[in-house]
Amino acid sequence: AGTQKRAREEMLLGSNLQFSRWTFFKHLPTRKFKLTALCQHKFVATLPHFETLTSHQKHQIHLYVDTLLQWNKRMNLTAVREVNDVMERHVEDSLAILPPLSDCYRSHCGSSCDKLSLVDVGTGAGLPGVVLAIARPEWDVTLMESMNKRCVFLEHVVGVIGSSNVKIVRGRAENLGQNPCFREQFDIAVARAVAEMRVLAEYCLPLVRVGGLFIAAKGHDPEDEIKKAESAIQKVGASLLQICSVESQSPYGQRTAVICLKDRPTPLKYPRDPGTPAKEPL
Repeated sequence: AGTQKRAREEMLLGSNLQFSRWTFFKHLPTRKFKLTALCQHKFVATLPHFETLTSHQKHQIHLYVDTLLQWNKRMNLTAVREVNDVMERHVEDSLAILPPLSDCYRSHCGSSCDKLSLVDVGTGAGLPGVVLAIARPEWDVTLMESMNKRCVFLEHVVGVIGSSNVKIVRGRAENLGQNPCFREQFDIAVARAVAEMRVLAEYCLPLVRVGGLFIAAKGHDPEDEIKKAESAIQKVGASLLQICSVESQSPYGQRTAVICLKDRPTPLKYPRDPGTPAKEPL
């Protein structure tokens, strides 16, 4: 039975780069999870970005966190295993990039942030993409992930939280960045804890339309990493726009949002073949 299940999932995920959430989700085995009433936890009032959400959005976050921790017991989705830690180090940290992202977009890319297309490259367990999709239900959010088992989790959790604005795409950024269906199709690309900046630039910026933004969520002291990445950012058609310190619940008390403006088309040779950007950074 286990072999048949894996074969079915491989067939569903491998047949297309992009697939319908409901077509895929109905083939998954039904599992019942006991969901904890997270609203009773004391940490809620201490997270300022979380507190800006509506009651429905908070409920969706609660469902996401509980489902993440349940699935994390049988697959490695996050090293953080306590509810409070997930809320502080993942959810609040993901929400913290929204203010600088929105401010930069309004200032440099358009007058309104009401209807945007955003891609989360290397989303993993859905961070920050799922959290951003909950916080901005009017945005179209695409989650890009190369690992089959993580895509299975993402399909499940999107069904649990009931978000209709999320699409999951399985594939490597190097391949999808050369695919006309995705190349220069997004207003914003985000990435969190995926790779160093000069590698991320080649992964993400080919997906961003000219005039759009690329935002990398980085640690509290990324200056050396950013300096090394300046040439790579230029080569793939962008310029460094802003480096914003954002308050978060990380061990250092803050993180950095590195924001790049896509000001010209990415040369066709980028991104290079899978594996090359990481092995031979620009």
